[in-house]
Parts: sequence; structure tokens; C-alpha cells
Amino acid sequence: MNALDKDDLNHILMTDEAKFHLCGTANSHNCRCWATENPRDIHQKPLHSAKVIFWCGVGSFGVIGPYFFEDEAGRAVTVNSARYTEMFRTFLEPEFQRLGAENQTLWFQQDGATVHTARTAMGIFNEMFPARVISRKGKIEWPAR
Repeated sequence: MNALDKDDLNHILMTDEAKFHLCGTANSHNCRCWATENPRDIHQKPLHSAKVIFWCGVGSFGVIGPYFFEDEAGRAVTVNSARYTEMFRTFLEPEFQRLGAENQTLWFQQDGATVHTARTAMGIFNEMFPARVISRKGKIEWPAR
């Protein structure tokens, strides 16, 4: 595993996507709730409740996003490799231009989820962030979870 230089720490874009059910529950796979005691509550939710799925990035220059994964009718859709790479081309690249962010010196961090490490996705990441990807198959390895 390669180490980042101290100066690189100000040039990291940390990213992830999350799913939130609009009935008031969050996907506990992506979110952790901390409390002083365990209430042992059972949280029930409808099988197909309305939800939003979005991506966001945070860096020293600010926040990029959110980007909502949805179909033409505005319904949330599952994130797959094609939708993830489309988000990069249609949303992230224009956002970098709008913000004046210099992605040639920026490190891009994401977890090692399968949609993030597919061959087409990694090709785009390595093109946008040459040798500066922190991910399961990136320059610096990052665990899947």
C-alpha cells in the first residue's frame, strides 16, 4: 500500500452513495447510528417504500453533489456500473469545470464496491484522476466496506 504525502491530504475527494427510505428509515448498510445504549428496537419498513439514492463527494474545496440516481420519471434506480460511469461523464466532469477544481492533482477515494471497480468505471477514474485513485483496484487500496 502506498502512502499519501502530507500535502496530498488537502487534495482528496471522498465519495460514496447512500439509499434513504422516505418512510423515515435509512439503509443501515451505509449508515451507523450511535447511542449510549442499545434500545433493541425492531424497525419495520414497507417492502417497496419510496426511496432516494444519491452520490456525494466531499473535499477541502467543498461538497460536490448530491447527484440523485433516478429514471426519467424521477423514481430511484439501483446504482450499477453503467449508471455510475454516466454520472461521472454527465455530472462530475461538468461540476469540476464549474467549481474550477483541478482534478489532475486531486485524489479520488471510493469504497471497493463492484460498481466502482468495474473495468469501464476504473478506466474513467484513471482517465480523470491519473494514478490518483483510492479504491479496491486503485493506486492505493481501499477495502470494499
